[in-house]
Amino acid sequence: MKLSLKVEYACQVLSQLALTYGRTEMPHIDDLAEAEHIPSNYLVQILNELRNNGLIVSRRGKQGGYSLARGPKEISLYDIVCAVDGEILGFSSHGKGASASRVKEVWKEIATELEQKTKGILLQNLVEGSSDPMWYI
Repeated sequence: MKLSLKVEYACQVLSQLALTYGRTEMPHIDDLAEAEHIPSNYLVQILNELRNNGLIVSRRGKQGGYSLARGPKEISLYDIVCAVDGEILGFSSHGKGASASRVKEVWKEIATELEQKTKGILLQNLVEGSSDPMWYI
């Protein structure tokens, strides 16, 4: 199982937005891209997905930028993964063969455990666990 780069970048940018949550100034895309070393043309796609899935809000104009739609304690790792990748653990099985039903059952168990674990890890946990200096706008 491999975590997509898109999920990693989404976690990073949301961590940055968590640091500025509740402030009137909103970081611009260029500030976020620079702080997290994410190409801005790729970041705009990720931010659009996060906005479309209700994790962030955006505002246009000189005073515009991006902000969390909910507090860092209300956004889970599960929310982030589902927003940018869809499923937490996707697998396909045609359901044929002597072992197919048991294999599918085991993968469903793993997916359920992974879902529960990621729902228990909040954006706030990612921010608190950071050893990097805080970034302010």
